[in-house]
Amino acid sequence: MSLKVPKANNIQLFKDGYKHLQGLDEAVLRNIQAVNELSDLVRTSRNKLLINHLGRLFVTSDAATIIREIEVVHPAAKLLVMASQAQEAEMGDATNMVLILAGELLKKAENLLIMGLHPSEVIKGYELASIKAQAELEKLPTIDLPSPLTQSSLAQALKPAIASKQYGSEDKLAALVAEAALSIMPPNPKNFNVDNVRVVKIMGGSLAGSRVVQGMVFGREPEGTVKKVKKAKVAVFTCALDISQTETKGTVLIKNANDMLNFTTGEEKQLEKIFKEIADSGVQVIIAGTTVGDLAMHYLNRFGIAVLKVLSKFELRRLCRVVGATPLARVGAPTPEEAGLVDVFETIEIGGDRVTVLRQLGLQDEGYDPTSGEKTRTATIVLRGATSNHLDDLERAIDDGVNVIKSLMKDPRLVPGAGASELELAKRVDEYGSSLRGLAQHAVKKFSNALEVIPRTLAENALGGAEGNEVLSRLWAKHEQKGGETWGVDIEAETDGTLQADKHKIYDSLAAKTWAIRLAAEAANSVLSVDSIIMSKPAGGPKVPQQAGHWDEDD
Repeated sequence: MSLKVPKANNIQLFKDGYKHLQGLDEAVLRNIQAVNELSDLVRTSRNKLLINHLGRLFVTSDAATIIREIEVVHPAAKLLVMASQAQEAEMGDATNMVLILAGELLKKAENLLIMGLHPSEVIKGYELASIKAQAELEKLPTIDLPSPLTQSSLAQALKPAIASKQYGSEDKLAALVAEAALSIMPPNPKNFNVDNVRVVKIMGGSLAGSRVVQGMVFGREPEGTVKKVKKAKVAVFTCALDISQTETKGTVLIKNANDMLNFTTGEEKQLEKIFKEIADSGVQVIIAGTTVGDLAMHYLNRFGIAVLKVLSKFELRRLCRVVGATPLARVGAPTPEEAGLVDVFETIEIGGDRVTVLRQLGLQDEGYDPTSGEKTRTATIVLRGATSNHLDDLERAIDDGVNVIKSLMKDPRLVPGAGASELELAKRVDEYGSSLRGLAQHAVKKFSNALEVIPRTLAENALGGAEGNEVLSRLWAKHEQKGGETWGVDIEAETDGTLQADKHKIYDSLAAKTWAIRLAAEAANSVLSVDSIIMSKPAGGPKVPQQAGHWDEDD
């Protein structure tokens, strides 16, 4: 007979204010519940209206924007957010797939845990299934982007990614992104830089009025009288172009009229000397990061120097890279190394608005100098739209499209889209699970069930819940047939809600899918491996005093 030693009840391990949750019910299942809420939030394709902590309004269905603007505080849900952000940084697309798939994996794991499986068995099964799914993804029928790239083939590859954000406008947006990307594509496409495709939003008009402008476009006119310069030397200043203020206050005693007339002459001569030095150094364009004084503007106009204000430091940094200039924190003539060069500086009109364009000439442009070496070239997509919210959403769709190009330059392989690849993977992973022994096989089969969530979500969003189940049943029947691995969801339901993705040219990036499956499995396993949550008391200052009620209110 063993001796039972009673436990002490009042052992205090942590300071007051700490929360300690442990065990299956308190920690694991509660974490799964929190993750499911986040996953369900981004699962529908309908727009969400968000108001962030600064009071800024967003109307979007973009998962990356939603998780960036809502402050998720639950630690388990934060793990999913970090996985989604890793996907955004690596591929720029399929962030929603990470959230939905990880949420579904945890939902399926919940059933196994309640039935009595240990989390370590589920994690082992999910790891095996993830490796198998990634290996099978490589074996699916793939196509490569044609080389050399053409605008039509690139636009075709971008349409599915853009349609997920702006359904109905994908043809126009994909054409704009493809045109902009090809115009600045470097000789080695793997060096494609997403920063060289910019977006400028001009209110008014409609999306049909949007176009691509070669060069950097700024939504304002130059400050002075000079509006157009070619083959110009550029100086970039981050300091104010004005008379410098003294640090101390002083009193000036003026005794006669001459003193009054000569009072500002010294300052004017000093300023004229500085701008004459700048003009003598060959500078024809000045980019100002802050204010330009009236007197400085007078001398710059006299010397025929164009002035453009660029108040965003990000735009200023990008502009410096394009023209090859160094930003200066002092007013004075730049050295030859600090000055940049721009081929064309001009003001044009877009939809009634005057904008300034800075452009470097390319091989196909008239007046291109082949001895000048390779320059950083930019293209700007000028978006037109009725409301600022709509323009912001269009910009996010374009950002996704540009990032898809970047990932396709690294890995040009494309797999069938419309949920066809995920359903085929689900079928193959399920077969793999049936061949395994031990408890891990249950988790592998649940992983294959979870992969169904992508075609199911597509069908439910487009056709409704009841019809979505019917479509999924038809897809399973078609995938069981030989050569049926390209059947996916027809969101327009022209026939029976299914279509062959390859015949309709609906393709997704293979690399983006591989990363999404890997990150979703890792995020789900991270949540399952947690067996206790310890939260300290949040740090903070004194509490905000309670406001007294209105004197006229009834008790």
